[in-house]
Amino acid sequence: MGSQQVVKSIEEINARIRSGEAVVVTAEEMISIVRKKGAVEAARKIDVVTTGTFSPMCSSGAFINFGHVTPTFKAAKVALNRVPAYGGLAAVDIYIGATEPTEDDPLNKVFPGEFRYGGGHVIEDLVAGREVVLEGSGYGTDCYPNRSLVKSFTLADLPFALLCNPRNCYQNYNCAINLSDKTIYTYMGTLKAKGRNATYCSAGQLSPMLNDPYYRTIGLGTRIFLGGGEGYVTWHGTQHNPAAPRGENGVPVRPAGTLMLQGDLKQMSSRWLKGISMQGYGCTLAVGVGVPIPILNEEIAAFTGVSDEEIFTQVVDYSHDYSHGIARNYGEVSYADLKSGRIEVNGKSVQTAPLSSVVRAREIAETLKKWIDDDGFELGVPVKMLPNGT
Repeated sequence: MGSQQVVKSIEEINARIRSGEAVVVTAEEMISIVRKKGAVEAARKIDVVTTGTFSPMCSSGAFINFGHVTPTFKAAKVALNRVPAYGGLAAVDIYIGATEPTEDDPLNKVFPGEFRYGGGHVIEDLVAGREVVLEGSGYGTDCYPNRSLVKSFTLADLPFALLCNPRNCYQNYNCAINLSDKTIYTYMGTLKAKGRNATYCSAGQLSPMLNDPYYRTIGLGTRIFLGGGEGYVTWHGTQHNPAAPRGENGVPVRPAGTLMLQGDLKQMSSRWLKGISMQGYGCTLAVGVGVPIPILNEEIAAFTGVSDEEIFTQVVDYSHDYSHGIARNYGEVSYADLKSGRIEVNGKSVQTAPLSSVVRAREIAETLKKWIDDDGFELGVPVKMLPNGT
């Protein structure tokens, strides 16, 4: 793009939010605005575009301080509702991961396993206000003589609880298919033999990072909707890959950027943090995330006007290619195609199904819009932008 005709700052937009003058629309609403008015006029008119996504996000978990007891106790091994947590932090600080199954889960010994309860379910139980039982053991020291502990608590009882997700909000992801002769069970769901179904996991035109493909506005300190409460981007995610191939509109056509996210678990809701059991694969956590995008110029306005017809991903075989690291695809499809319910692969019509809820993503974007319009939710000013690979 040439010289910019519109230049705004996050500070200026926050001033407009405080005065009640900011114009806020969802990512879906922005599509028609950009089409009708063009990117320059859209940038002049619109201050913030809200986005949303709600889907399984395996790399999630929570830091918890469960409080000191008498006699004092230092956790060496600890479990919450029989789900192992990590105790190698400090005496009563632990971390529970979303994909950790219960200690006695049969896993895939009886295939496909059901994985009925795990770390994601513990987190959901906590934010739902349900009681959780901690069982711990320690080796005993002079300052922490207690060698075992059984303790029940609710989230309200905890001195500290932080949702801390190392890798969320994938910027695009594969469309999964199974070209083998048997049904397979994956983190992309159950895939029928001989390519009889395909699954995908993105809200498409509502998805946060697809509306800011080069991370012009997202960085350390970006303030977001996380799990129903306020959260922050605290770094790029653990598999951030900004160098992934992109289309002419800048949108990646393969898995690309990711976000590390944190927020106060006590603010959150079980509507937006849901434990999930994935047959034959494991347990995880569905997380609701919404990112407000400040419209600083016409380039960002154009990016936020992206539609499902302009966002593409690859069809990948999960029966062999994915597990063997083979970089091959069976076509490129748009999210408009995927959301239509059928795509064509190898000349055959294949039924599609999402793991990501567009209905919930839309609700998050609308909620975030309301927070800004009605509650004066101001935008965080990032102190360091995400690496963008350019």
